[in-house]
Amino acid sequence: MCCMGLSYVLFVSMLKTLERYQKCNYGPPEPNVPSREALAVELSSQQEYLKLKQRYDALQRTQRNLLGEDLGPLSTKELESLERQLDSSLKQIRGLRTQFMLDQLNDLQSKERMLSDTNKTLRLRLADGYQMPFQLNPNQEEVHVDYGHHQPQQQAFFQPLEYEPIFQMGYHQGQQQDHGMGAGPSANNYMLGWLP
Repeated sequence: MCCMGLSYVLFVSMLKTLERYQKCNYGPPEPNVPSREALAVELSSQQEYLKLKQRYDALQRTQRNLLGEDLGPLSTKELESLERQLDSSLKQIRGLRTQFMLDQLNDLQSKERMLSDTNKTLRLRLADGYQMPFQLNPNQEEVHVDYGHHQPQQQAFFQPLEYEPIFQMGYHQGQQQDHGMGAGPSANNYMLGWLP
C-alpha cells in the first residue's frame, strides 16, 4: 500500500507539473497588470523626458541666436538680453586671455633673469680664466703662460726674408734676353726687363 500511495502522489504531482507547463507555453498570456508604483515611475520618466527635450530645444535656439541666426522673432528685450550676454562673455574671454598673457610674460621675465644671472656668472668665470694660468698638469705648482709675448726663437731657425729685385717667369740663368737689356737691377727701376 505504501508503494501505491507513493505512486499516486507522484502521478498527481506530475499532472500538475504538465498542466503548468502547457499553460506557460501554449495557453493565452495572462494580462500583465502594472502596479501603481510602476505607473508612477513611467509617468515621471515621461515628464522628465519632456522637460529635458524642452531644455535642449531652448539651448539650441539660444545657440543659434548667439551665432546671429533666427533673430527675427526675438523682441527688443530678448535682443538686449542677448547683447548683454555677448558683452559679458566677451569681457570674460578678454580677461582670461589677458591673464594668460600676463602669466606668460612673468614666466619669460623669470627666464630672462635666470639667463642674465647665468651670463654674469659665465663672464666672471671667463675673466678669471684669463687672469689665472692654465694648468694641464694638476700636480705642477705653477705654469707660466704669457699670451701676448712670443718666446725668442733660436737663430738657426730664424732667417729674415729678403726680396728678390727681379721676378721673371721662365727665366733661365744661362740665356740672354731678346731685348738686349740686362736682367739686373738699376737705380731707377728694378724690373727693366719687363718694359718695351
